[in-house]
Amino acid sequence: MLTTAQVLAENNFGDTRSGGLAGPMGLFLIVLLATATVLLIRNMNARLRRLPDRFPQQTGPADAARTDGAVVDPTDGTAAEESLTNAPKGSQQRRNG
Repeated sequence: MLTTAQVLAENNFGDTRSGGLAGPMGLFLIVLLATATVLLIRNMNARLRRLPDRFPQQTGPADAARTDGAVVDPTDGTAAEESLTNAPKGSQQRRNG
């Protein structure tokens, strides 16, 4: 009759030395994931540096209902000019970088 210690000590996993590819493959996957993570963090930091220091105030629903009844046309071309003026200048990009 087997004791508890003999049952726990028994190797039911077969020969663990043959086909020893799991260790190098695991290391390769860890290095690959670490490299991808570092590259993604660098990309995010570069994109965050290009953002302006402050964004223009967003118009809320109260601003949409004007008292004069004027309708704002978003396709009149003025929105593109406004977005160009809010873009960071070269000096701001160098300062952030």
